[in-house]
Amino acid sequence: MFGSASIGVYNLVTDEMVVVPKQVPESHTRKLEMWLRAKVIRTNIGGSILLGSLVCANSKGMILPHLVFEEEIQVIKSSTSINLSVMETKRTAYGNLVLANDFGALVDPRLQRSDVQVIEDTLGVEAVPGKIAGLPYVGSLATATNKGVFTHPLITEEEKKVLMSALKVKIGVGTVNCGIPYVATGLVGNSRAAVAGSLTTGPELFMIGEALEVVD
Repeated sequence: MFGSASIGVYNLVTDEMVVVPKQVPESHTRKLEMWLRAKVIRTNIGGSILLGSLVCANSKGMILPHLVFEEEIQVIKSSTSINLSVMETKRTAYGNLVLANDFGALVDPRLQRSDVQVIEDTLGVEAVPGKIAGLPYVGSLATATNKGVFTHPLITEEEKKVLMSALKVKIGVGTVNCGIPYVATGLVGNSRAAVAGSLTTGPELFMIGEALEVVD
């Protein structure tokens, strides 16, 4: 997508929707819609194509950065009835700061408690602070669905316990795009399918399928 195998940077996927930049060709969006069996919403965020980095969501709600345009909010509102919250903070990359499914969320421990409360209320889940592989930007380090989490291979056992308790699904570890540990940059998925960047190897795909339970 856009000449890059880092497809997770550009797309946002839940069980209910696939949000893609307006510039993505129709042929690409039709494939994503077919594979993930979810409604496609075409919009940018603050004019940017980096939707996966800027936005976090589950089937109940969506967290948007302050730079989102009003017309972009209206596009999303016209296509879905989920909760929407615009975070009025200096932070913008909420897709990198929050890892969520429909059962819970793991959030960057540097977030203010008041911001975490907004995330909880919007997504309808409990949000727990935590790290993955000792790093705070948890949303970029793992891809979560309602069936499993695929995460950075250097996650510690203690971090695994926190993550499993927060999202209430099993955890698998590995890489994408031929060795990239920042899993979410090259992987999107929901309860029905997972889509990985074009450089992802066969063994990596096997590990993804096992973790997210999308192997037939």
